[in-house]
Amino acid sequence: MNAKQVLDLFVEQGLIDDAQKDDLATAVADTGKSLPQVMVDYEVCTEEEFYQHVATALGTDYVDLAGFEPPTDVLRLITAGHAILHKAFPLGLEGNTIQLTMGDPFNMQTLEDLRFALGKEIQCVVAPVWQIEELIKKHYGTDAGSMDEILSQLGGGLEFGGPDGGIDLKNLEAEANATPIIRYVDLIVYQAINDRASDIHFEPFETEFKIRYRVDGALYEMSPPPRHLALPVISRVKVMANLNIAERRLPQDGRIQMNLGGRQVDLRVSTLPTQFGESVVLRVLDRSAVKLELETLGMPGYIYNYLLHTIEKPNGIFIVTGPTGSGKTTTLYACLNKINTVDSKVLTAEDPVEYDIEGIIQVPMNDAIGLNFARTLRAFLRQDPDRIMVGETRDIETAQIAIQASLTGHLVFTTLHTNDAPGAVTRLVDMGVEPFMISSSLEGVLGQRLIRKICLNCRTAYEPTEAALAQLGLSPHEIGDKNFYYGKGCDTCNNTGYKGRKGIYELLDMSDPVRELINQRAPSVVLKQKAIELGMTTLRHDGLRSIYDGETSIEEVLKYT
Repeated sequence: MNAKQVLDLFVEQGLIDDAQKDDLATAVADTGKSLPQVMVDYEVCTEEEFYQHVATALGTDYVDLAGFEPPTDVLRLITAGHAILHKAFPLGLEGNTIQLTMGDPFNMQTLEDLRFALGKEIQCVVAPVWQIEELIKKHYGTDAGSMDEILSQLGGGLEFGGPDGGIDLKNLEAEANATPIIRYVDLIVYQAINDRASDIHFEPFETEFKIRYRVDGALYEMSPPPRHLALPVISRVKVMANLNIAERRLPQDGRIQMNLGGRQVDLRVSTLPTQFGESVVLRVLDRSAVKLELETLGMPGYIYNYLLHTIEKPNGIFIVTGPTGSGKTTTLYACLNKINTVDSKVLTAEDPVEYDIEGIIQVPMNDAIGLNFARTLRAFLRQDPDRIMVGETRDIETAQIAIQASLTGHLVFTTLHTNDAPGAVTRLVDMGVEPFMISSSLEGVLGQRLIRKICLNCRTAYEPTEAALAQLGLSPHEIGDKNFYYGKGCDTCNNTGYKGRKGIYELLDMSDPVRELINQRAPSVVLKQKAIELGMTTLRHDGLRSIYDGETSIEEVLKYT
């Protein structure tokens, strides 16, 4: 349910005033909690009273579904696909009217869709969302059942060939907009977001069509649909992203905005022509799943405090380094969020813009028309900025302008692809930046990785072998009575043993001895040794801290450090 919409109704009912409405809306946005939960926390009303007020506003009834057991014939009124996709649960049938409850009773479009699909009138009553979700999970099972049900509707081979042997675009477009295909693609996206996937891969091969999700950095394959669905499914994704379905020889990029269960989700779409059709990857950008706050990133206290101090500096360069997918952009966004105040002008150059942040001027790069990082950064300096973020420093030109900007009174944030924090300095020198310019402008380098966390539901203690400890550079007498854990695998974590990710960090602080070594063009290994002497905690040692805390496994730390 849209929080603002509901709060406006409550103001009309006299339950709250305008000042309370603003406070509650801010609390929902900041905490990520649901509106009913926030209103209970603020002691405005109980959960039951909340849903009763919603029912009154909609002119319908409130029902408590605790202990509700629907007869089998009632469950058959709605298919598993409709129940899961629309978060709708049937309660009974009277004449030609199905009584049901929905996760979002304000969504009139969904009610209209269900009325059309089921061929019956719909009476929607209001119930707590968590009760609806539990009943759907209990009685309609997993998404696999609804997937199978939709696949059975899609039937046998679909023919798209025209008289000349080419693709019949008219047939293909009609199939891409057919209800079963629409439902199937929506359900794939819905399931991916429920599983907290960061990417969805559609991959056509000669004899099969694979769909894979990337969850916590690892790829998992779904049960593959029939090969003949590759073309209509991929065409459906292209239609949603406003791409040209007739163009199958060139890569295309687009964007999809979807509203799933009241959550606004952005999907970045990339198509790639392959030997057996187009491969499509969707990057899931779910604002509600990503908390762009420094406090929620789980950094060690000393790094958190260092960042708070650094991002308030009037000038200089701060670099975050690590491979693709190590959370660099999230860290920088969290830093920008912290300093995004009325008295500060913040500009970002990104390729592409991943999350829209209110109050920050964000510029997407476009190499096709010559809008690159260097050119944008040059334009930024004429826009009277206080803080600048450059998505990535890729070349000498960008690096030099960034350093000039930092020396002329701007604080610059950027990222580099290097293996560790000291490596960022040598990378800049290799690009052709003069060492004295680096030492005078650089404020610090944060190296980071994302490692998977052990599932708390199936976490099990064990005794590691001497060989495993030796790989970490430890001996049995060094670890003393410390506990080690691994994930057995359970339903909560899809039998992977892991659920969620956390960051591990190393911080290169620019002290005078380090600046002196940079001026002497010291190699990366010498910089690292000096930084460790001065107290730098390496990625490996921060990983060990996570192992000892029972948050991750030896295998994860060895894999990423």
